[in-house]
Amino acid sequence: MLETVRGPRQLIVGEGVAQNIPRVVAECGSRVLIVTDRVLLGQPGVAEIVAAVREKVEAVEVFADATPDVPLADVALAVSAAAEVDADVILAVGGGTVIDLAKIVGVIRCHGGTPRDFYGESKVPGPTIPLVAIPTTSGTGSELTPVSVLTDPDRELKVGVSSVHIVPDFAIVDPELTYTCPATVTAHSGIDAFCHAVESYTARPRPHGPRDPVEQVFLGRNPITDHYALLAAARIARSLPQVVRDGGDKEARADMSYGSMLAGLAFAHAGNAAPHALQYPIGAATHTPHGLGVGLLLPYALDAARDAIGDRLAILAGVCGLDVTDASEAEAAETFLTWLDGLLAGIGIPATLADIGVARADLPRFAEMAGGVTRLIQNHPGPTDTASLTAILEAAWLGDRTRHVLTPKRRW
Repeated sequence: MLETVRGPRQLIVGEGVAQNIPRVVAECGSRVLIVTDRVLLGQPGVAEIVAAVREKVEAVEVFADATPDVPLADVALAVSAAAEVDADVILAVGGGTVIDLAKIVGVIRCHGGTPRDFYGESKVPGPTIPLVAIPTTSGTGSELTPVSVLTDPDRELKVGVSSVHIVPDFAIVDPELTYTCPATVTAHSGIDAFCHAVESYTARPRPHGPRDPVEQVFLGRNPITDHYALLAAARIARSLPQVVRDGGDKEARADMSYGSMLAGLAFAHAGNAAPHALQYPIGAATHTPHGLGVGLLLPYALDAARDAIGDRLAILAGVCGLDVTDASEAEAAETFLTWLDGLLAGIGIPATLADIGVARADLPRFAEMAGGVTRLIQNHPGPTDTASLTAILEAAWLGDRTRHVLTPKRRW
């Protein structure tokens, strides 16, 4: 057995733990770049955090112009802001966009260059300046992961910087900071977290050599990631519909914070798979939210891999609270996928790629592009040739999970 587990130096989770932010930041450095966005900066809870940090340190610069999907222009501006204050610590307060931006700023602040110098796996040459990550959504898990996803205007899909050196040093997860998250953002971020859990649990297991845990970031599933993934799936399944209906449900908000955090721990090692790889070109082309895209694609990708993961889909059915006591493995797997269809519809995720403006003629090109996202697509448990990925997209375009089948005969 050869495995590794990645995470922050300290993870602090629970209601009210945001009060620790000023002390943690001050212990990491004295000149702080705070990365957030304009909407969050206008909220009392975030404004209070900024004010409290100012009282504890020598100097603070606030970069509040983070925009969705981390365009490279934002990176350049935030790097300049870090230079203005001569930052020796970064505090990120926001969703995945904000935290991903803070990660790449830390890399460039420490190692120079441009984001393009670090695209791919394990290209960051060493540690960066300390990063304290505070999520205000329950979704990306970026506060725990070794990935920063960016948008490059010269490319037709999102790109990733993946390195053990960009895992935040401290993650402070306070459900109270998610109470003001709008229903649509709650739905999109929440289903993203559920995808992280399910994709980690169903990821292809891969044999490793002694160098792999250092030279690679995503390594496939293992018993530890399975544990985190199933705990995450259970919490999210029981609370996501409720928190979308009633954002004031504090118990459901706590469940989602814990679920997102656990899913982040799972995929920080196991990695994401086909839904995320396929969403990269689709999201770039349609400018639709990341969580919406991966949620839409998840059931189609899982159905296409049923022959390999039927047993795991059956386990997920039980974990998500479905009554499959007397069901066969095949029946339980179908029960889970049918329930997933209903979950997505109930929180407002479109059923088809056509619904979000994808042209059918573009599907083969998107499949080919997704197949090149090796760090993700190698985790998919089913076939990953262009024809098979195109078949998944065809099924998702038509809204018919069975259309991914390339031969007339099915085991199920």
